[in-house]
Amino acid sequence: ARNENANLRKIQNKLLQWDISENPLAPLTALQKDVIYSLSLPREEEREEEKVIKKQDDPAADFLIDSLREIEEESIDTFRKFLSWYDRVNDEILDEADLQHRDFVRHLRERRSDCDTLLEHIDGTLQSLKQLEGEFQFVSTNTSSLHEASEKLVADQVHLSSLDGDIRQRLQYFTQLEQIGQKLQNPTLSVMGDNFAELLSRLDESIEYLEAHKDFRDSSQYMGKFKQCLARVVQMMRSHVINVLSAATEQVLAPKRLPEGVKPREQTSDTAFALFYGKFQASAPKVKRVTMLIDQRRLRCPEYESLQQDLHEYYLSQRRVVMYPGVGAALQDLTVTHRGDHCALVRAACAFLVHVCQDEYRLFLQFFPSHTREMNGFLDSLSLQLYDTLRPFVGQIAHLETLAELSSILRTEMLDEHVHHSPESLGPFGRVINQLLHDVQDRLVVRARHYIQSDILNYKPSAGDLAYPDKLEMMESIALSLQEPPPFLQRADSRASMFSMTSQEVDSINSTAESQMRSRTGNSPADLHGMWYPTVRRTLVCLSRLYRCVDRPVFQNLSQEALTYCIQSVSAAAILIQQRKSNLDGELFEIKHLLILREQIAPFRVDFIVKKTSLDFSKMKTAAYGLIQKRGQLFALGSNNALLEFLLEGTPQMKEQLLDSRKDVDRQLKSVCEIFIRDATAHLVGNILMFVDKMTQVLDVSEAKVPEMAPQKVGEIIQEAQKNIKFKLSGLQRAMQLYLANKDTEFILFRPIRNNIIEAFVKLEQFISTNGKFSKEDLAIAACPSADQISVLLSASVLAEGTTSQASVPSRKSTLSSVDNEKIQEEILNVNPDASEEGPVTPVPTVTELQ
Repeated sequence: ARNENANLRKIQNKLLQWDISENPLAPLTALQKDVIYSLSLPREEEREEEKVIKKQDDPAADFLIDSLREIEEESIDTFRKFLSWYDRVNDEILDEADLQHRDFVRHLRERRSDCDTLLEHIDGTLQSLKQLEGEFQFVSTNTSSLHEASEKLVADQVHLSSLDGDIRQRLQYFTQLEQIGQKLQNPTLSVMGDNFAELLSRLDESIEYLEAHKDFRDSSQYMGKFKQCLARVVQMMRSHVINVLSAATEQVLAPKRLPEGVKPREQTSDTAFALFYGKFQASAPKVKRVTMLIDQRRLRCPEYESLQQDLHEYYLSQRRVVMYPGVGAALQDLTVTHRGDHCALVRAACAFLVHVCQDEYRLFLQFFPSHTREMNGFLDSLSLQLYDTLRPFVGQIAHLETLAELSSILRTEMLDEHVHHSPESLGPFGRVINQLLHDVQDRLVVRARHYIQSDILNYKPSAGDLAYPDKLEMMESIALSLQEPPPFLQRADSRASMFSMTSQEVDSINSTAESQMRSRTGNSPADLHGMWYPTVRRTLVCLSRLYRCVDRPVFQNLSQEALTYCIQSVSAAAILIQQRKSNLDGELFEIKHLLILREQIAPFRVDFIVKKTSLDFSKMKTAAYGLIQKRGQLFALGSNNALLEFLLEGTPQMKEQLLDSRKDVDRQLKSVCEIFIRDATAHLVGNILMFVDKMTQVLDVSEAKVPEMAPQKVGEIIQEAQKNIKFKLSGLQRAMQLYLANKDTEFILFRPIRNNIIEAFVKLEQFISTNGKFSKEDLAIAACPSADQISVLLSASVLAEGTTSQASVPSRKSTLSSVDNEKIQEEILNVNPDASEEGPVTPVPTVTELQ
């Protein structure tokens, strides 16, 4: 009983600890706690709780629900009953939870039994497979042995077949010798036959094979026999081509043995072409087939290349026999037909030879597949006949126009239009034309130099050439007498007065710049090309002829020489005019022609700059003098050797000078304008300037009173100057209008003259006031006008002259804008070209300095 009590106490203690918060002995799940809690709820709440538990899909929950129902049926009123009930329910729950596992274990045992049965069947199958594998291995071994034996037999068969084929292949080159020999001995064999090409191919293959296998037995003997066959074939082809060409040549030459009534030169061009080319063209197919076979094999065997070269030479020799006499006779006929007309002769002869070269080139390609160097030599020889025919005429031509036109024909019509578009057929012809062109250019240069020397530098002007300003006044009077000037005297753009060949030549040099190069010379009668000084006109014509006919360096040299001589000629003519008329006429004449010259050379797109090389011997004289002074040191061994110093110091130096013709024209124009301004000033107020200079020199020597310094004398000088302004200024302006006929140019030249006149009176006034010590009464007696008064006087004279000119002279409107006016002013009075290496150039004064 004591033990039971102790056990009960232990049980009670454990029951007390089964649900403590810390380390419970039997922790319950949330579901179990809910079940225990439901025992203390009323019946309705138990039913609700039961519904909640039923909603959970859990076998343990179902079992608990059933157990709870048993509790309802069975009353548990003691703790012992509860424990027993709890143990029973717990065991049932455990059994119920293990039910699924027990079923799974049972199922596994069944599967294990099935697997054991399957393994037994597999073991039996493996035993059968091992037995089958052994049998298969036996059969496979026997089959492989059989296959290896069969493959070996097949390989032996293939090797033997290949060996047999190789032997047959190698032997066929040897066995073909007999077949080729039989065919060559056949009298019916022809090079035009279909089997001839096959025979050549077999022969070439055999020779190439033996060449590549010289180590074969008897290869050298067979090679010799094949070479003999090849020689026979080559001879057959050579004979065939030669016979065809010879027959064609005989047919062409046969008409020459016709009766005397028929001559080759009486034939027309069509019959001549049919004669010289028709027979050969008919024979071309017979030769072209053979030459094609030869050309295809010329790189494989030297015999074919030699044969082709022989055929080329024979063909060209036959063509020489046919063409040389005919071409020579035709060229001679052209020289007779165009006797005296060298341009027509050159054009016709070149055109004839162009057709001949092109026809020969086409005919050659009808016989042979490709062009050769031998054909170029043949065309060269034909073209040389043209050169030999025309060259003597070139040496006889003396006219620049003819030489220039010949150069244009050869360069433009022949080289650019024909040779450039057909370089293959006309290449040799082009080389001959180039040589002929060089000869024409050389002749043109020689004649141009002679022309420049004789007709420009050494030109002797006639009285009519120097009849200035009479010629201009006459032309102006003619223009005034005509109410409506004819079209050829009207000026459309003040560029030229008359349409002439000279203007065409010059204006066509630079067509793109025609709108920019506007004339600055007005519509003076001097603008007429016929009124130009002959050397100016000849210079421009000469340059226009040379511009497109010679190379640029040659043109630069000739142009520099021509312009230099032209400037000299114009200056010489101006001096003669000054001697005949007045200084102003000569200077205006020179200014006008220099303006024309500068305007007309502007379109030439070249630099008129020539480099001139010369030797300077200036130091040699000094060195020679030093050598004489140091004769005692001629053989000195030191650095003071006189001979050595002479060699070092006396060596001539090479100097290069740049000569610019454009700047020469500008420089000469500038100089003449300055002289004209100075002479025009002296023409109007020269007495004042001379008086001031003379009195200045006198007063510098002595301060005594001079009779010339009397107020009355000074007044007479002033009145004379004013009289000159009133009466001579109009003549000066009239001369400027007549020569220049351009308001802008006239204004530019007249402005410094006006300023010089005013300055002369101002200088006189200052001189008599200071050096002359004139009193107010003396100044009143002298009546020296002020600068403003002189300006008014000049303006009145200019207006009066302008009114007279408008009434008597046709209106002359300026064709230049304000910008052009500034350019003219800068070019005429403010041109300061860079000094050339020819020597120092005097500084050119500016416009303000001239004023």
